[in-house]
Amino acid sequence: MAGEPQPDCLFCKIVSGDVPATIVRETETTVAFRDINPQAPTHILVIPRVHHRDAATLAAAEPQIAADILREAGHIAADEKITDTGYRVVFNTGAGAGQTVFHAHAHVLGGRGMQWPPG
Repeated sequence: MAGEPQPDCLFCKIVSGDVPATIVRETETTVAFRDINPQAPTHILVIPRVHHRDAATLAAAEPQIAADILREAGHIAADEKITDTGYRVVFNTGAGAGQTVFHAHAHVLGGRGMQWPPG
């Protein structure tokens, strides 16, 4: 069921503490941790504590938590000192877009130049 922890979800296991992660920030509604396969000098994932398959599903069901993820992305950028040089916040939605863990999450990327278009 959406919103409830899923026993086979890697990110739900990180939220519960059953799988270790390098956590950089936590709030009542989010957990942020360093990506294990970074694509930029700063690559941090921000996830909701509740389980939703993707960003669109999360935003429809719990828009305040979706907003919390974006707010945390800004705090992380400030903490990582990448606000002056710029950073990217990415939500991959679906396997075709590169989503590999089906628990809504944002990638905060920075510390190097970002090309456009992405992908």
